[in-house]
Amino acid sequence: MAAPRRDSAGRAVDALASPALANVIGLAGIVTPIVAWLTARGTTKNVLLVVETVIVMLLVGSHIWLRKRFIQLRRANNLRDMDDSHYYDLVRAKLERELVSDYSAVADGHMQVYASEVPRLSVMLLQTLLESESQPQRILASDLTTDPALLTRRRDYLAANRQLLNNGGTIQRLFIARERDLLRADYARPLLQLIDSHREMGVTCGLAVRDRLRADQAVDVIIIASAAALVEDEQGDADYTKGRSTVHFKGVDRWISRFESVWGNGSDSAPAALRAYESAARPLLDAAWDETRMRQTVDTL
Repeated sequence: MAAPRRDSAGRAVDALASPALANVIGLAGIVTPIVAWLTARGTTKNVLLVVETVIVMLLVGSHIWLRKRFIQLRRANNLRDMDDSHYYDLVRAKLERELVSDYSAVADGHMQVYASEVPRLSVMLLQTLLESESQPQRILASDLTTDPALLTRRRDYLAANRQLLNNGGTIQRLFIARERDLLRADYARPLLQLIDSHREMGVTCGLAVRDRLRADQAVDVIIIASAAALVEDEQGDADYTKGRSTVHFKGVDRWISRFESVWGNGSDSAPAALRAYESAARPLLDAAWDETRMRQTVDTL
């Protein structure tokens, strides 16, 4: 993700927060009282003492503001306590650099994560929803279901889903499938098994045909309450060796609107489309698969 553009206000804030400026103010705070006491003239001494008071107030105010604005990183009490202090210090420096570079993106309201970090972050987002008072305690999720078995392997994520449901939350999951896949028995069987397992947890499921959606609707996304949207930019694989997602902490309403535009209501809704598909597919899976009959059903979805 490209770094956000820096405007003049942002540069001014960074300049005010710079260590160099803090050092200058601190030095002035030391020098000013010395000059004041060395100066014989009362008027000059009083002026310098007023300046000293202002400098102290600036230092205190700056310290409070910086603590609120920036992450505070705890350092090791004694590097010599580490088995290899040099190695530890190198690793610590790398971790701090990663944290600071990521935090600048988080501060802008967006964060990009890769490969194995994606499922870990999705679990963290759900657990944070459980710990917070954010309302509604709800997940809206659309899944580009190219491989129905893929989601069943994400056990930690499914466990977090179950915990949310057990705590009174709700989940709506939209399975987005290609028309050609819905016509295949070897796709329909694992898809319906996946849907059964989600329903057993308490998830409300729906179905949409990917070929009939706009590009901005056919997106893999997990929307957490009205607080965050985890959008999959590049689909991952079972081994988490690839994949890229972005978490958006602002502009979440537009993702909710896109989801609801596909989910729909009544007879045209995604749950209704799933029921129609199931009513045709389940009997054929138990007997003999008939692609022609399935095509007639899928054409109506």
